[in-house]
Amino acid sequence: MQYVQALLLAVVAAVAQAYPGVLYGHAPVAVEHAVDYYAYPKYNFDYAVHDLHTGDVKNQWETRDGDVVKGSYSLNDPDGTIRQVDYTADKHNGFNAVVKKIGKSIHPEPVHHYGAGHGIGAPLLGGHHY
Repeated sequence: MQYVQALLLAVVAAVAQAYPGVLYGHAPVAVEHAVDYYAYPKYNFDYAVHDLHTGDVKNQWETRDGDVVKGSYSLNDPDGTIRQVDYTADKHNGFNAVVKKIGKSIHPEPVHHYGAGHGIGAPLLGGHHY
């Protein structure tokens, strides 16, 4: 009998140590372990699409090392030019982008038509010049 009581006391002590508060009707408390959620950000990637059937032609690359990001992307715009964007970002200068249009637009410049005698330098209605 003493052996059973000693075994029961050992089990209760082990449970009390593993789950504090169980003996008093409290829910088990999860033991938290310190976790470092910050990981040094470092990556490189690039991709490209070249679908001549739909005209979807684009590409991008980017690299990051800590707080410094550098990258570039380009795509075909509907006017036939290529838009290229080169960018950088860091904690001192923020985000900076340089946008270039490469090529010549396939759309003609709009032509503005004015009524007879109302071209550049012609008097406006009422004979006033501004």
